[in-house]
Amino acid sequence: MKYYEVEFTISPFSADAADLLASLAGDAGFETFEECETGLKGYVQQSIFDEDSLRECIDDFPFDGTSIIYNVREAEDRDWNEQWEQEGFEPIVIERKNDSINGIIIHDGRHLPTDETSFRFPLSSFLQIEIDAKLSFGTGTHETTRMICKELIERSRRARVLDCGTGTGILSIAALKLGATEAVGYDIDEWSTDNARHNAVINHVDDRFTSLLGDASVLDTVDGTFDLVLANINRNILLADIPHFVSKMHQGSILILSGFYTTDIPLLIDKAKTLGLSQVSENNDQNWACIVLRE
Repeated sequence: MKYYEVEFTISPFSADAADLLASLAGDAGFETFEECETGLKGYVQQSIFDEDSLRECIDDFPFDGTSIIYNVREAEDRDWNEQWEQEGFEPIVIERKNDSINGIIIHDGRHLPTDETSFRFPLSSFLQIEIDAKLSFGTGTHETTRMICKELIERSRRARVLDCGTGTGILSIAALKLGATEAVGYDIDEWSTDNARHNAVINHVDDRFTSLLGDASVLDTVDGTFDLVLANINRNILLADIPHFVSKMHQGSILILSGFYTTDIPLLIDKAKTLGLSQVSENNDQNWACIVLRE
């Protein structure tokens, strides 16, 4: 899958301007951003890049006195998780207590947590998930992944789970290890679907996990409905795909959405309400948002 790397120069730079630009640039298909010296670097699939939409959001940028220029180049065709593969990552701790565990620890199988004194609870009381990140995103470091994992601790037991944009499969695996009966994940990236299957094997849940290649239209091939639907994707894809999600829900099903900013919450809730969903809760972490909805 080919990407463009777009470097945005924001002058004068401010965190608020950068957050708003990232949110607006989602209309042009951007999936992810990272801070750089000039402002932001954004990454977008070449096949869906809408430069006219990008120019429009910059021309209409609502911050007076803020100048934004950008440069588009083809992103290096490389393993985006090369550092994870070569060096691994420090264990990621997600604390949320229920009746049987005190949270989740995500690790790479090499850097295992050992120091009990650095935890509020005994290590044995945490569910452990091993993730071998290949070319796909999702090791649990991002705020959106952590927020959904916290919701899964309370909601996974005996649930049939749909994982939209599965990535490394981390959310499906967490749900299955927390007591879900089955998980079906799909992703547009073949590397992701293969990596998700690999991680399911590592975590001994592959007998209950199905990984499908495709966009939301692949749901037409999936039988039945789901108790719990998860989607950690950018705002515009969520807005376009929520009707597909709802088609696989039943009365009482839960939909957990993340991958967008707090400023996008009203837009997504309004869309969900038109489809008969009601809001259960919302959470935020570093301006990233997570909302829970019910059929």
